[in-house]
Amino acid sequence: MDDLFSSEDDDYLFDLDYNPYARKRPLSSRLDRDDYDETDEEEANRQKLYLVPYRWWKEAQRSVADEIVGILYNVLSNYDNADSEIVLDLRKEESSGTRVKMDEGVSSREYALVKEALWLRTLKWHNDSKTSEEDDRYHCVAEGQSQEVFPLQIRLSFSPGTNSLLVKISLKDNAVDFYRRACSIFNSQSELLQIWDFSGQTSQFVMNEIINLPKFSPGKQGKEVLLELHVHGFFVFTNKTDERLAEPMKTENSFGKSRVRMNMNSDNLSSQLMLTNTSLSGSGYRGIGVLGFAGLQNLGNTCFMNSAVQCLVHTTQLVDYCLGDYEKDINHENSLGMNGELSLAFGELLRKLWAPGAMPVAPRMFKFKLAKFAPQFDGYNQHDSQEFLAFLLDGLHEDLNCVKCKPYIEAKDAEGRPDEEVADEHWLNHLARNASIIVDIFQGQYRSTLVCPVCKKVSVTFDPFMYLTLPLPSTTMRTMTLTVFSTDGIMLPMPFTITVPKGGRLKDLIDSLSLACSLKDDETLLVAEIYKNQIFRLLDGPSDSVALIRDDDKLVAYRLPKVSETCPLVVFSHQQLERPYGFGAMAPNWKLFGVPLIARIENLSSGSEIHYQFLKLLRPFLMPVEDVVNDYDGDETRNTVNENSKVEGIVSPLVSYCDAGPDSGEENDVHLNADFKFYLVDKPGSSEIKMNDPVPISSLTKNLDVTVHWSDKMIEKYDTCLLSSLPEVFKPLLFAKRHEESISLYKCLEGFLQEEPLGPDDMWYCPRCKKHQQAIKKLDLWRLPEILVIHLKRFSYSRFFKNKLETYVDFPIHDLNLSNYISHIDNQLSNCYQLYAVTNHYGRMGGGHYTAFIDHGHGRWYEFDDDRVFPISEDRIKSSAAYVLFYRRVREM
Repeated sequence: MDDLFSSEDDDYLFDLDYNPYARKRPLSSRLDRDDYDETDEEEANRQKLYLVPYRWWKEAQRSVADEIVGILYNVLSNYDNADSEIVLDLRKEESSGTRVKMDEGVSSREYALVKEALWLRTLKWHNDSKTSEEDDRYHCVAEGQSQEVFPLQIRLSFSPGTNSLLVKISLKDNAVDFYRRACSIFNSQSELLQIWDFSGQTSQFVMNEIINLPKFSPGKQGKEVLLELHVHGFFVFTNKTDERLAEPMKTENSFGKSRVRMNMNSDNLSSQLMLTNTSLSGSGYRGIGVLGFAGLQNLGNTCFMNSAVQCLVHTTQLVDYCLGDYEKDINHENSLGMNGELSLAFGELLRKLWAPGAMPVAPRMFKFKLAKFAPQFDGYNQHDSQEFLAFLLDGLHEDLNCVKCKPYIEAKDAEGRPDEEVADEHWLNHLARNASIIVDIFQGQYRSTLVCPVCKKVSVTFDPFMYLTLPLPSTTMRTMTLTVFSTDGIMLPMPFTITVPKGGRLKDLIDSLSLACSLKDDETLLVAEIYKNQIFRLLDGPSDSVALIRDDDKLVAYRLPKVSETCPLVVFSHQQLERPYGFGAMAPNWKLFGVPLIARIENLSSGSEIHYQFLKLLRPFLMPVEDVVNDYDGDETRNTVNENSKVEGIVSPLVSYCDAGPDSGEENDVHLNADFKFYLVDKPGSSEIKMNDPVPISSLTKNLDVTVHWSDKMIEKYDTCLLSSLPEVFKPLLFAKRHEESISLYKCLEGFLQEEPLGPDDMWYCPRCKKHQQAIKKLDLWRLPEILVIHLKRFSYSRFFKNKLETYVDFPIHDLNLSNYISHIDNQLSNCYQLYAVTNHYGRMGGGHYTAFIDHGHGRWYEFDDDRVFPISEDRIKSSAAYVLFYRRVREM
């Protein structure tokens, strides 16, 4: 039945979505917009009414917690065969306005008048309950039986004298077949005919008529309004049945001829689903046992929206809610909401998708309302499906928030109270400001713990969440390569590749590197960045973020003994003589090369100690003995080595230099002075450090920079390539073959729950330190929702690039058990979940495509690819395209 408040006047129409609070507007105002056609707008305006068998309606209400109140009418029927007209006199029962009679018997002559949404809800319940009884095969319609809905044109008027509604059903207004069926239903019989109005429309119609009839006589009848009533029932078809009733009706209905086309690919459809195509009548629905298979037309890069919407409209609790009388919960006063327009548009879209017939729906109205409040989704650009989902859930919540005036509640510190008490307090405070179906089914609670790294202040809060964004390993961890230099004079420098958290601290890097290089208990690591053969900076702050280290940086770590920090740190930088060639060449100059070496020296009283420590650091870089023997410029030494030394006993003449301590003899001093020269950096006057001479520094010096001049002779005797080759922190392999990564969903959850420092741009204000600190953050799951939405963080964005991870996540389908990951165990609630929907993203950034996988119960999965819907096997659900996972809580047996 059309809206009881609408008239036959074509000058005015309701707004595009049905809204009982909306004012009428001129028809011309909608002609300025070309986003919708006239049939779509009229369809959106309809508030259809359905007449169904009361027994059929009553069975479904046993599972509904809402209190259903109806108006009972006793119906007197008068059939005039001569005029081919049925007149029904609906008189209100005195005891009307009571709840639905759940425990009383039901007569076959009782009917219920319901809105289309409630009819769909009941129809869905009947189909679901029937399907649950048959595990071996998909239930569409029982053999030999077909459900059918046919439209009936009626003329409704109000009789003030008898205070009753008059309904006329005439042959001239209806097709012959439909009129015959009306006669079989409404003809006078011995048993009383009763109609329960659960739509609330008849009482509103009566009040409207009384207001419009200020002067009326007892016998005067109100104005007749031509309306359309949809009659639902069960009709058995046999070979003897009239063929006109068994065949699809020839009359055209309001849905248009083009809507008879199925949205599914016939090549992929099962034979059961094809029943829908053959049994859809031209004037009503037949074969309406198949529900929830309607696709969404792509309006232009709207697959991101279509996939998320399909997952939501197949969330059972949300479907039942939107197919009920949810309009009463709309909060038009919420400044954070959207005046109810978004929730009304979503509810109308959901009802269209659950209407029988499985025809593709064009979500133009919904997209228009969405873009009205979220301009970022306007136009036809591709967007992130998860970002759209987050906005939609938040918008629906604010539209449906039953709290009209949100109270101000000051958050209290835990102050040593039990977590259970603090968590319940935070949750009740949240519910005092937020009460909607979205909160009831989608929101959970986690515990957030912050620890100040300086004063160790601990702050515990409990915050709600709508979904979990789980990082993939490649998004949480970072691979870094550092070169470790030893100061013991034995080991050569060696690169180590380690993995650290992206948001980690320098302490995490040092801990990982210490384990990789087998650092001894009496040693420590000093990390430095090398730039242009000099130490650019020392990374000595344990709480410094590793995010400050770039991939093209070159880092070294020096293994130093754990001695007193009062011992000066000596940094040796290397220089060699650069002799330019060619015409006009400049004078020779000293140029830096290699990686600086570091040592801690306790006694800096003379230059001999500096000479000795440097030669000790150089010992591992000595060239092989064979090269030394062949190249060393000294005949006497060469002959002695060749004649008197074995291979394993050969000692380079340079070894004596390395072994020479600070008290070496005068002969070694001469050699050392000739081979290397040491200079203090930035020291005015004569800065050369000579053997046995005092070092011109103060006793308070902590760091000493020394430049070492290498002679050509020493350049040949040491492997300076080992001093010069230094890898970058991370060097991506541009053409390396990508290997398929695989990770468990539980591992992703563990990464989400692990302790990590806050980023430099997300500092926490410590109330004890009175300043912002880079606190350590730890999340724990505390309260789980009925519907758990898990977002796999596949996309990463930065200032310079975007990336998508193709990591294969192995997620459970039937048995996601979170008992080991929740900090607070509630024995009354299950921590087990079952997957029922997945949003997939295929392709790369900016040019991909979204689809949805939906479970219609009993392991029957279907892929919703815009307007195409087809069955798929369960083994296809898991893939590297899975992006957003939807789980429902299951009750433990």
